[in-house]
Amino acid sequence: MKRLRMQFDEGRAWWRLFLLASFLAFIQPSAYAASSKDLLAAGHADEAIQTLQQQIGRSAPNAESENLLCRAYFMLEEWDRGIAACERASNLDPQKSLYHLWLGRVYGEKAARAGLLSAAGLAKKVRISFERAVELDPKSWEARSDLAEFYVEAPAIVGGGKDKARTQADAIAPLNPAMAHWVLAHIAEKNKDAASAEHEYRAAIAASHSGTRAWFDLANFLFHASRFDEMEQALRTVESSPIDRPESLRDAASVLLRAGRDYPLAVRLLRRYLESPVEEAPAFKAHDMLGQFLEKQGDRHAAAAEFRAALALAHNYTRAQEDLKRVEH
Repeated sequence: MKRLRMQFDEGRAWWRLFLLASFLAFIQPSAYAASSKDLLAAGHADEAIQTLQQQIGRSAPNAESENLLCRAYFMLEEWDRGIAACERASNLDPQKSLYHLWLGRVYGEKAARAGLLSAAGLAKKVRISFERAVELDPKSWEARSDLAEFYVEAPAIVGGGKDKARTQADAIAPLNPAMAHWVLAHIAEKNKDAASAEHEYRAAIAASHSGTRAWFDLANFLFHASRFDEMEQALRTVESSPIDRPESLRDAASVLLRAGRDYPLAVRLLRRYLESPVEEAPAFKAHDMLGQFLEKQGDRHAAAAEFRAALALAHNYTRAQEDLKRVEH
């Protein structure tokens, strides 16, 4: 009887293992996707791509995994691979606004680097993708703000138009008032109306309750106006403002890099950012930028450490490869 009980218990153990394996196979796509989202948020581009490629190879076609793969390639500025993955995602789930939004974004980056004829064709794809994203989710201020930016920047021949952008600003206003002011500021800048643009940027600061994103946008405006002392004052405010968009800390440092001003402030901003990085500003790029500032301050050893940290996350990141080679020789 004891022998029979042991066999029965072993049989139950094998049955439990079978059920567990079946359950894991069933949840595998979403589990991998959750892990990949964490990897993307932390800026682990290499690991995210490897994980996603393994998941895609093992399971049935999965739109979420393809979208995440597109975003990983977007991080690495591999636009062609990103386009292919984002197209697969939107084809697998054509009713998902987010997938069309990311497809439009990667088309846009490719268009910005293409020749005139290719750029025109890609620009139309950008517009169609963004308009579809808004159609599927009218309450997405992210999709509407990307579409508005396209309307401001693109010529009429591919569907651009400042009146269209203003319509989007009106629709964004109840969803995200600060971003609505940002769109209006962008329109004013395009119209070469600096006074109105500055007014809208400051209105965005008020609407965001002094958030980091709005202060960065004002600082960027002041940079382009060559009002560097006021720019630095705005960026010092970024350092102490409530962090509504963490990537604004990285973006603020990038303005200081372009202006060649206040490197210690830039270092503080980047170190604060790297405590909690987000996908929108990949950590490997922030490490590389921090290394550039440390190099400019004469600390080549610390700079090399940051360049290596960048390459540990994205080993093919060309900028960090070049920067590391420079400080090591």
